[in-house]
Amino acid sequence: MRTGVRLGVDVGKARVGIALCDRDGLVATPVATLAREDADKRAFRILVEEHDVTEIVIGLPLSLSGVDTASTTDAREFAAAVAHWVDVPVRLVDERLSTVSAQRALHAAGRRTKGSRPVIDQVAAVIILQNALDYERTAGRPPGVTVDPDPEG
Repeated sequence: MRTGVRLGVDVGKARVGIALCDRDGLVATPVATLAREDADKRAFRILVEEHDVTEIVIGLPLSLSGVDTASTTDAREFAAAVAHWVDVPVRLVDERLSTVSAQRALHAAGRRTKGSRPVIDQVAAVIILQNALDYERTAGRPPGVTVDPDPEG
């Protein structure tokens, strides 16, 4: 298992959920929810620098059958832009049902969906990152695929 702080990202049309893990890659925790328009080069550079991030893991929302959707294309484009903005590797990982899992977890904790959308985005980012960490720990290799930077980022 590689060491280093990783940043988990749940990309949505309106908001972007952010999570971090510890240096040993054991536990992901929620950090913030950014408005989509604020999830820009400056924000990601600050997050990488302040938390000494070694890698960014971005959720790839495939359909249940594994086929790309409009959200998949958006996440790929966002990941390519992030890869252009920062000097750390960016990986895309399968995130099917992360938002649904986040909503269920919050509902089970007594929170209503309506007022919890920003929290749902953070919890989804935690789920994406924790699944990536768990995969790496069991498979012995990094999760997902590395993203090539968008030259126009």
